[in-house]
Amino acid sequence: MNRQPIAVALLALRHTLLGRDAPPGRRLLARWPRLDRYATPVGLLAVLGLFLITLTVESEWGLPTPIALLFAAMTVAPLLALPRRPLLAWRLTVLALLVCTFNAPADQSWPWTPPLALGSIAVLAVVVGRVDRPVLVWVVAISTVPVLALVDPDNRVPVLLLLGALAIVGDLIRRNRLSRHALAAQTEQSEREQERRAVLEERTRIAREMHDVVAHHMSLIAVQAETAPYRLTDVPAPAAAEFVAIASSARDALTDMRRLLGVLRSESSGPQTAPQPDLADLDALVDTARRAGLPVTLDAGPADDGRVPAPVGLAAYRIVQEGLANAARHAGGAAVRVTVRAGHSSLEVRVENSPADARPTADGGPGHGLTGMRERATSLGGTFTAGPLPDGGYAVAAELPYDAEGGDR
Repeated sequence: MNRQPIAVALLALRHTLLGRDAPPGRRLLARWPRLDRYATPVGLLAVLGLFLITLTVESEWGLPTPIALLFAAMTVAPLLALPRRPLLAWRLTVLALLVCTFNAPADQSWPWTPPLALGSIAVLAVVVGRVDRPVLVWVVAISTVPVLALVDPDNRVPVLLLLGALAIVGDLIRRNRLSRHALAAQTEQSEREQERRAVLEERTRIAREMHDVVAHHMSLIAVQAETAPYRLTDVPAPAAAEFVAIASSARDALTDMRRLLGVLRSESSGPQTAPQPDLADLDALVDTARRAGLPVTLDAGPADDGRVPAPVGLAAYRIVQEGLANAARHAGGAAVRVTVRAGHSSLEVRVENSPADARPTADGGPGHGLTGMRERATSLGGTFTAGPLPDGGYAVAAELPYDAEGGDR
């Protein structure tokens, strides 16, 4: 025998009779602050009026004044507790229905005063919309006890049907409220996620541009400073030491910048639409690398034959720029060949260097260059590969389609 449903039912019964109260609902006039401030005094006046009406009716039934006062207080007590303690209000209502029946004359077919009956319906209507379903079942079941025990058999069926209708409507209201709360929570979470993602995208964009632009020039500074004593003749010893210091400072700056990029960078970013260099700027980029002492050969077609979209041109420029920076940092003295081929539907970019004949000009710690190149290629729907060559050199290659949706990120 499965005892779990029984245990759940018993726990729900315990909660119904002795457990914590249901949370209060939203104030009825919360959307109208000017009216809401009068809700409490008007409600108190209404309860006072109900108290006086109940007292009058019970006095006409011939009850002693102390008992009439007690029964009138028990009639209005649930309404006072209802706004903040709905479950407590229902418990007081059941108690009042059981106790206050003794004041009805013998010739009355209805055992309660009209204020008590109407107040009980109002309390039950609020409670069934505030409690969970297991508690709701017990609330309705226990509410039928006074009806079955005290109401005339001819009047029981309408009352029981009313209780059933209240239970169904209350459950629907509760489910609708929970759905709205869940939707609101999901919407809020989605908005926070969008805000967080927007921040990450902007940080990634900044990180990429810092890496593509600043790291490239810093690498060239390091290369120029280290090779200057060998390229220039009759360099005084103090000047040679100064070149060494410049190269060391440039390498330290690159290391610090990589740490900063590790903080800024994330796995995704959004489109970058600001004006950027393109294929027409490759010659100037290669000339700068040559002046820094990097032997570079450029093999490219026309700078712009009208087929290469601007995002593809920008991605190609950044890939070449990062490829030259990597060669300068990790393959000192190696010959570098840059190949750019514009096909019918895609642009092919390749940067390869021969084996290094000098020690690297920067430490071998992990950077973000390959990750940035791969992101630029994949954001355009293209492909990217990088790896060592059989002769000991290294190559990066990308194929960038023209018609891919999106743009450089």
